Amino acid sequence: MSVPARIDLHTHSTASDGTLTPAELVRAAADAGLDVVALTDHDTTAGWAPAVAALPPGLTLIRGAEISCRWFGAEPAIPLHLLAYLFDPAEPHLAAELARVRRAREERGERIVRLLQADGIPVSWTEILTGAGGGTVGRPHIAQALIRAGLVATTTEAFGPDWLGDRYRLPKDDIEVFQAVALVRAAGGVPVFAHPKASRRGRIVPDELIADLAAAGLAGLEADHEDHDPAEREHVRGLAADLGLLVTGSSDFHGTHKTVRLGAYTTGPEAYERIVALARGVTPVASG
Repeated sequence: MSVPARIDLHTHSTASDGTLTPAELVRAAADAGLDVVALTDHDTTAGWAPAVAALPPGLTLIRGAEISCRWFGAEPAIPLHLLAYLFDPAEPHLAAELARVRRAREERGERIVRLLQADGIPVSWTEILTGAGGGTVGRPHIAQALIRAGLVATTTEAFGPDWLGDRYRLPKDDIEVFQAVALVRAAGGVPVFAHPKASRRGRIVPDELIADLAAAGLAGLEADHEDHDPAEREHVRGLAADLGLLVTGSSDFHGTHKTVRLGAYTTGPEAYERIVALARGVTPVASG
């Protein structure tokens, strides 16, 4: 059996804050020359079934999610994301926590819109919900409303300090990170820390926390990512080697919400095979 060569393990669809539907995403992945793509929408598995149904020949789908987490060992607590691969979506404890986080994300979005409206900014929560298309609502959907209103030109500007990055930013109710690792493992999944040293995104957690997470069941670290500079990538690789963790690379593709393209960064076959071997939830889906 041939080993897949081009593997992108972090993408988003309209089930969360991407701009391609799950069906469009898997077709775009095939067109981009990928052999394997992971669908990792924020805190949801809603895109899994339509992605499987539309899977083009020659492409393997890894079903996953990007889980919103928080580490409470700093003040204020530091948000971080876990990529969870091949977990059982019916496992009740993880499913309940993901549903809770989705509700909290939607409530936060509505509160942000109310703050904007109180300042006379013409955005509509109903319009934002419609734009989300039934997917998990996030700040990128509010950013699109600001763009449509002509208040900002780009998503990047919308996430600047005058808008969603600071002035209109509210915390959301995430999952405590050690609990998240335990929940993913209990659901047969494989947890990988997304962009762990991306300092351009804000505060990052210390290496000591990553070592503790590895002892608690964390399987890997995402090293090759557009928000890691070369030094950060090398640091992540060294840390993974020290801790015996696998290393991934991926695009974190969001469609037109970001400029990065599918397959811009990829995962090596050895790491991919380790993820598949560790998984006890669901299996990769291959199209002939």
